[in-house]
Amino acid sequence: MDENSQELFESASQGDPRAIDELLERNLPRLRAYIRLRMGPKLRGKESSADLVQSACREVLQNIDRYRYQGESNFRRWLFTTALRKVKNRVQYYQAEKRDIGREGSPAASEFVSVSQVYQTLMTPSQELMRREHAELFEARFAALPEHYREVILLSRVVGLSHKEIAATMNRTESSTRNLLYRALAERATAMDGGGSD
Repeated sequence: MDENSQELFESASQGDPRAIDELLERNLPRLRAYIRLRMGPKLRGKESSADLVQSACREVLQNIDRYRYQGESNFRRWLFTTALRKVKNRVQYYQAEKRDIGREGSPAASEFVSVSQVYQTLMTPSQELMRREHAELFEARFAALPEHYREVILLSRVVGLSHKEIAATMNRTESSTRNLLYRALAERATAMDGGGSD
């Protein structure tokens, strides 16, 4: 990205705690939202998203000296890929052991506060869902979208990848990715405005 970002990352990769803190601080709101939306309601009922955020950050920090800086969006992609792997591992853990992943729980209020600003980027201006009592409805309706719609929305609006990067990640052409995002956002808007089922 810019020269300051590269210097920041290089300092972080050399173990500078202030640089590491700043890198994480830049990405924490997006990471929290990404993990909560990727977890889905069943896993959120079993585990705290904060634990998975901590686990993803810890793994990235443990391996930061092996990462070669290629821009902030590339760093974010690495961070979010690590986070996605953590979520998938937890889902597999419950499925393999036939644990009750279906038990729903109520997430802590602090988790809603930490992701509310990122959720706003996924909504139209007419949607007023950022109060705690509506965050669960938002997450449930987002989870009801088809997987490829959720994926393209998260990569675009939460991870912040360009259309070119999204196309490479999803193994699609750039134009098909643009069309997919357009359809996904239209479907999401319909669902969030009450067109989807609860």
